[in-house]
Amino acid sequence: MKAVVITSAGDPEVLQLQEVEDPKIKDDEVLIKVEAAALNRGDIYQRQGFYPPPQGASPYPGLECSGIIESIGENVSRWKVGDKVCALLSGGGYAEKVAVPAGQVLPVPSGVTLSDAASLPEVACTVWSTVFMMSRLCVSETLLIHGGSSGIGTFAIQIAKFRGAKVFVTAGNEQKLAFCKDLGADVCINYKTEDFVARVKEESGGKGVDVILDSVGAAYLQQNLDSLNIDGRLFIIGSLSGFVAQINIGSMFGKRLTIQAAALRTRSAEEKAAIVTEVGKNVWPAIISGKVKPVVYKHFPLGEAAEAHRLMESGKHIGKILLIS
Repeated sequence: MKAVVITSAGDPEVLQLQEVEDPKIKDDEVLIKVEAAALNRGDIYQRQGFYPPPQGASPYPGLECSGIIESIGENVSRWKVGDKVCALLSGGGYAEKVAVPAGQVLPVPSGVTLSDAASLPEVACTVWSTVFMMSRLCVSETLLIHGGSSGIGTFAIQIAKFRGAKVFVTAGNEQKLAFCKDLGADVCINYKTEDFVARVKEESGGKGVDVILDSVGAAYLQQNLDSLNIDGRLFIIGSLSGFVAQINIGSMFGKRLTIQAAALRTRSAEEKAAIVTEVGKNVWPAIISGKVKPVVYKHFPLGEAAEAHRLMESGKHIGKILLIS
C-alpha cells in the first residue's frame, strides 16, 4: 500500500508518499481500506519530531479516518467486511489501509458522506471526553472555546448548543467569528482586538464562564483562570503558546477552580474504547439528527499531505482538512 512517511523531522516537505507494507491486524482489530483521513495538530507535532506515536502504534501520521472494513480479527463480532466506518486512531491514517482496535470504530452516521466522516472521530472523542465526561458541562452552564473556528471548535460549538449550554468563542478575524455565530455561538470575541476576560465578564454579569476548552496553553493560563466562574473548570488540550506559565493561585482557592489537561492519543486502547462507546451513545444521535454536522474546509489527495499541512499551519482554514486516499 501507499502511505505518507515522515522521512525526517522538519517542515511539510519531509512528508513523502511511499510504498510500504500492508498492516497486519491482531485478533481484536479490523483492517480499514481508508477513504479519507483528517489532519490534526498532533500530526504537525509528530512531523516536527515533538509527538512520537505510542509504543506499538503505526509510525505514519493520522489520528482519525473513514473507510470500508476489509478484514476482521478472530475476536471481532460487531463489525463485518464491507461496513462503512470511521475510527479513532493512534496513528496510521495517512495511508491506504490502517489496522485499528475494533472498540475504536464507529459507524458512518446517516446523512454524512464516507469521506466527511473522517472529520468526526477525533473531535467528537476529544470534546465529549473533556467538556462533558471530565468537566461535566451541564444544561444552562456556559462554555468558552478558544479557537472556535478550528476543527475542535466548530464541533464543540454545535454539541454544546445541542446539549443546552451557552457558548462563548474566541477567533482571530471577523470571517471566522461570523462562521462561529452561524454554528450557534452566542458570544463571539476577536482575541486580536478585544480583551476576552473583560468581554466574558461583561457578557456573564461579572460571573465568568463555567468551563473553558483551551488549546493555547501557557499564554492564556492566568486569563483563563480570571475568566472562570465559581467552581469553574479549565481543560487544556493544547499548548500552541508554550508549556511554561506563572499564575496567581489565589484565585483558584477563592473560586474553587479546577485545571485539567489530557492528550487523547496517549490513552490506552481500553480508555479510548470507553470514550468511543460514550460518543456513540451521546454524540452520534445528534449527528444523525442533523443538529451537529461535520465542518470540512478542503480535500487534498493523499500525495499532497505537505500542502495540506502548510494550509493547516497558516491558520487560514475553518474546520477540518481531509486527505483522500
